[in-house]
Amino acid sequence: MSTLSTSWDLVPLSEVFTSIKSGFAYGKDSPTGILQIRMNNITPEGTWDLSKQRRVPQDHKAIAKSDLTTGDILFNVTNTPNLVGKTALFKDFPETATFSNHFLRLRTNDRIANSSYVARWMQFLFSIRAFEGMCRQWVNQATINTDTFLSTEIPLPPMKEQRKIVSLLDQIAALREQRRKTLSLLDNLEQSTFLQMFGEAILGRGNWPMVTIGDLIESTQYGSSEKAANHGILPILRMGNITSSGQVSLHDMKYLPDAPGDDRFLVKNGELLFNRTNSPDLVGKTAIYRGPEPMAYAGYLIRVRTGSKSDPAYLNGFLNSKFGKLTLRNMCKSIVGMANINAKELRGIKVPKPPLELQREFTRQVQQISRLRDIQESHLAELDSLFSSVQARAFRGELWETVSG
Repeated sequence: MSTLSTSWDLVPLSEVFTSIKSGFAYGKDSPTGILQIRMNNITPEGTWDLSKQRRVPQDHKAIAKSDLTTGDILFNVTNTPNLVGKTALFKDFPETATFSNHFLRLRTNDRIANSSYVARWMQFLFSIRAFEGMCRQWVNQATINTDTFLSTEIPLPPMKEQRKIVSLLDQIAALREQRRKTLSLLDNLEQSTFLQMFGEAILGRGNWPMVTIGDLIESTQYGSSEKAANHGILPILRMGNITSSGQVSLHDMKYLPDAPGDDRFLVKNGELLFNRTNSPDLVGKTAIYRGPEPMAYAGYLIRVRTGSKSDPAYLNGFLNSKFGKLTLRNMCKSIVGMANINAKELRGIKVPKPPLELQREFTRQVQQISRLRDIQESHLAELDSLFSSVQARAFRGELWETVSG
């Protein structure tokens, strides 16, 4: 590729791989079977996410031809266009696994290429969206053109230099992973604090009155149905900007062409956003918007204003608690893989009503956790930037003197 101008040999991927094997489809789940790696098990960064698992029977006839061994590369050939090309190296995996038909298993010729180096290079191509241009697309799904993919040339320095580049990238990636784990621990700390302060009442063992969410808020409002674009005047928050851990993410933002005439479709600092429509396991994602300027929000979200009746952090903690998520999952209506909870149903959910001062004490503790989270997120952003820079320079050959010294 023209962006990978180096003095190293440029070799087509067809000459790098000794084996290219597609996985197999299996629609059921066998709890005692072998883990089958699926699209959601690989993150865009090329790490493993095993929070949701599907398994196939150990005697399934396709397993023998779809085994995975250390050094194999899994390449996601079918997904939404922006996720096609996710790549992970099968290494230090906790158990035996196989893989679905959405992946290619790639085995490298270890005489000319280090599999970790190849995987890192493919992850680099994914990060610069090179695979999107190789896709055929239909109904929100896309697949890689295999011939185009295999004709792509990879820069191959001597094996010693490949290993040095991998070592450098792995060190930065390990630091990034430590920051992500710390952020996850802080999310758990917020939930644990909520349960410590309010858990007994949620379980019905407290002395506080039981009310509805509607009793604790001033209003609910659906978001804008106006179509968003990559460019515009007003940023708009969509359901993907609400994380499953209860945070507002400003990654992958879209925009409206004009500002609305009133504030019906604007969310302000301290107000809640509730994801009313999503897959059954994600419907009900809730987060507090913390920002200096109002933002628009999309129609799949409900804005919740608490006013002086309650503290938004308390309701956010309840809806993001395990009990709250179970309540939401049990009440949602599902239609062809999508679930919905409307504003009336949200307002009708039963919750304990602790003293307002205790709610505010919870907010103070959440703010302390948030300050720690901000520090960790800032460090993670710096590491992400460093990783991207080193990755790009490495595969252009610009780190040659650094890694060969």
